[in-house]
Amino acid sequence: MLALSDYLILSAILFSLSIAGIFLNRKNLLILLMCVELMLLAVNMNFIAFSHFLGDLSGQIFVFFILTVAAAEAAIGLAILVVLFRNKRSINVDDIGALKG
Repeated sequence: MLALSDYLILSAILFSLSIAGIFLNRKNLLILLMCVELMLLAVNMNFIAFSHFLGDLSGQIFVFFILTVAAAEAAIGLAILVVLFRNKRSINVDDIGALKG
């Protein structure tokens, strides 16, 4: 059986990979969105692990709210990405500053 520390270590690895992805890749907007989603999933893993080991369902219920926000963020982010690509023919983060009017 896996211990709580195993889940927390895996979650910390996922969270640190997403932070590294955000800081190392500042050009591609799609990869930045994927890193934010990975960060939210790492936090959700913490909630589920603590909820399971403490025998309380409130953490698992809270995960549903986080997943709802993450789905909305992904839908809006991808819609903005499509509009940006149609206007600029690139998904470079530097092109977003050119949209100021």
